[in-house]
Amino acid sequence: MDLIDQIEAALQNIRPYLEADGGDVKVLEVTNGVVKLELLGNCGSCPMSTMTLKAGVEEAIKRAVPEIKSVEAVNITSPDDPNAKLPQTMM
Repeated sequence: MDLIDQIEAALQNIRPYLEADGGDVKVLEVTNGVVKLELLGNCGSCPMSTMTLKAGVEEAIKRAVPEIKSVEAVNITSPDDPNAKLPQTMM
């Protein structure tokens, strides 16, 4: 199993949580132990995306693939972005 496959396998564990809020992630590249992701759907416009990326996505990947040093999103939303949308919670 190559590095991308290992990363994708790790992401499968957290995708249901991202999808529950209308989002997902896409692996763009892996270079020198750094994974670059694109945040998709609501994840691309959510002000909580930084926390989701670091606490959820990065931890899941690093736990499964120890040679990964960090995870970066190419389209992270800043909390003061006027177009940012909070995730909808299901009731």
